[in-house]
Amino acid sequence: MTLTVNAKSYTAQSFGPKTVGYSGPGHTISVKDDIKITQAEPKPTATFAGVAKASVKLTRTLDLDNGGVLSVGNGIVEINTSIPVGADSADIDAMLNDMGAALASASYKEIVKTSKISF
Repeated sequence: MTLTVNAKSYTAQSFGPKTVGYSGPGHTISVKDDIKITQAEPKPTATFAGVAKASVKLTRTLDLDNGGVLSVGNGIVEINTSIPVGADSADIDAMLNDMGAALASASYKEIVKTSKISF
């Protein structure tokens, strides 16, 4: 099973209950380039059908330059979703598209890179 992200192929390497772990082209024994996707079943009640939950987590080893001292560290980006059962497919697509655009926006990238929120 293969997952393609930005023209990079990630190959399924681990499987668990409601979880698949993928390794990307940069993955080695000492370098992480991994995506983990999880899913949780809705828990309905007598009056509510519940929510479908899923998450995706990217972990990648990054080169660091701390004032001329070179080292490595892991960068992590994780997204969790919680969608009420019965939500319209087009509404879900719109939410995911909007979130993707927010993550790719210059404003959000600046916040992540500088650890500062500008008002």
